[in-house]
Amino acid sequence: MAQNKILYSFGKVILWPVYKLLYRFKVKNKSAIPAQGGVILASNHMSFADPVLLGLAQKRRLYFMAKSELFRNKFAAAVIRALGAFPVERGAGDGKAIKTGEDILREGNVMTIFLEGGRTKTGELMRPRSGCALVAQQMQLPVVPCCITKKNFKHKFSATTIHFGNPLSPEELGLTPDGGRRELKNASNRIMDEIKRMREEDASEYQKG
Repeated sequence: MAQNKILYSFGKVILWPVYKLLYRFKVKNKSAIPAQGGVILASNHMSFADPVLLGLAQKRRLYFMAKSELFRNKFAAAVIRALGAFPVERGAGDGKAIKTGEDILREGNVMTIFLEGGRTKTGELMRPRSGCALVAQQMQLPVVPCCITKKNFKHKFSATTIHFGNPLSPEELGLTPDGGRRELKNASNRIMDEIKRMREEDASEYQKG
């Protein structure tokens, strides 16, 4: 999948000071993502700003699964495709999107999946979907859990923490190439447990001031 490297890099330079001012974001454990090789980044999803915040939070370029509705406008679709997003039909078992994600990983890139399959409307974590675990199972690649925590969910430009967890190997997730649905469910819950742990830590820090 083609990503416009110049546009991506230019966007980071332009957006860094803007997002730093608006969200006062801080990054934890940014070196958790391996410097090279295919890896899956599994994050919770708090707001429309999340893809940009994740992209600004570390050096490697990210690719994203994005809901198909964002691609209905041709101009918008061209821009977000150039930045590394590709459409997925949510809830439809989108085989084409899974195949695109696997190709991205096979080329040694970072593929980002929002574990819950959509944005939270309450600020609370939602049930994890199995798409991330499915890709990790089929590709036998590590998953880096990531938690985005806002100091105040109701405030659009609240201070934000982007916290990367240590990579979870397929073995740690209990994922075997021929495993079934139970494996996927257990692995998805394992990833979410790490996100919950980071969320509790970061929310506690905000409460302490």
